[in-house]
Amino acid sequence: MEEQVRRTLDSGPGYLDLREGQVEAMPGYMEVLGRGGASFLGAVERCRGCGWELAWGTLQKEARFSPAEVLLLLLCAVGWTVLRNVASRCFFRPFALWCHLQPKDAAKVPESAWKLLFYTASWSYCAHLLFFKEYTFFWDPPSAFQGWASGMAVPLDIAIAYLLQGSFYAHSTYATLYMDAWRKDSVVMLVHHVVTLVLISFSYAFRYHNIGILVLFLHDINDIQLEFTKLNVYFKNRGGAYHRFNDVISDIGCVTFSFSWFWFRLYWFPLKVLYATCHSSLQAVPDIPFYFFFNILLFALTLMNVYWFLYIVMFVGKVLTGQMHEVNDVREYDIDEAEKAPLQPENGDLRHNSAHSGGKAFKNGIVKNKQL
Repeated sequence: MEEQVRRTLDSGPGYLDLREGQVEAMPGYMEVLGRGGASFLGAVERCRGCGWELAWGTLQKEARFSPAEVLLLLLCAVGWTVLRNVASRCFFRPFALWCHLQPKDAAKVPESAWKLLFYTASWSYCAHLLFFKEYTFFWDPPSAFQGWASGMAVPLDIAIAYLLQGSFYAHSTYATLYMDAWRKDSVVMLVHHVVTLVLISFSYAFRYHNIGILVLFLHDINDIQLEFTKLNVYFKNRGGAYHRFNDVISDIGCVTFSFSWFWFRLYWFPLKVLYATCHSSLQAVPDIPFYFFFNILLFALTLMNVYWFLYIVMFVGKVLTGQMHEVNDVREYDIDEAEKAPLQPENGDLRHNSAHSGGKAFKNGIVKNKQL
């Protein structure tokens, strides 16, 4: 067995089934399209008579999600919202004032700092599960479906990850509407949060939690780099002075973010996750429930990853052509000077002069006609 592992590692990346002693080379894009597409179309052919009645029956028979679990998820989502408000008022906003950031940058710090803390913790926990526990889902994604059984017990460590992630995306759906800055892609971001929340909830209910941990691991690392880079962009001009160190760090962060986005979301995600869910899942469980539902949502997630990658390409193009001389968020709306209002510290909080906004609520420098 050890010799087989050594030969596999020497031969390059591959899927290794530690329990069966079988090695399957990691597929390429064409194999994902060929085998995965053939399996998907074959499932469509076999399921011509499927309909809503069968889907509803399968949902009732196979899904395992108790009312207590739903209530716990909702309570945790409320808890995230309260914790974010407390952290913003007591730590993030006072710290931004103490650092004398520019008003438009100081208003954006709480959102980025909050997301940076959460995604760092969540990604580290997923990495701990994948690389420091007995799970082999990263090295052998098809093994995520081996031994699957309806209503099987979810390991406590994975259940904790699901509770934290599911409740956070429930909170994030609300936060996108009422707390975060409104950007050009906010509608897509809202759809992303809903799709992710549905995937997390239903993958737990149908016991597809093994592949779900891999999906979360491959996505959260990019959010860490994004928020860290944005914070350095905000901090490079503070106290009336330019800070070269933060500017260099933001440039490095932009490069690593662009590379990791492609590697994790556009390279590993299709080859590891989509191949396993489209092809390997049917090999392990020929009549696996809600096969189309999950794969269609994963395809939608892939399309959104491609959509956001276009923004990255747009940014790189602007830098190479000299249209942009510093790192910035190309997703932000450009706000006319007439629509901007100065931030005034009021009781330790950052608020905009309402006389300039016509009574509308400002969120991170963006006029948003929203109410709680």
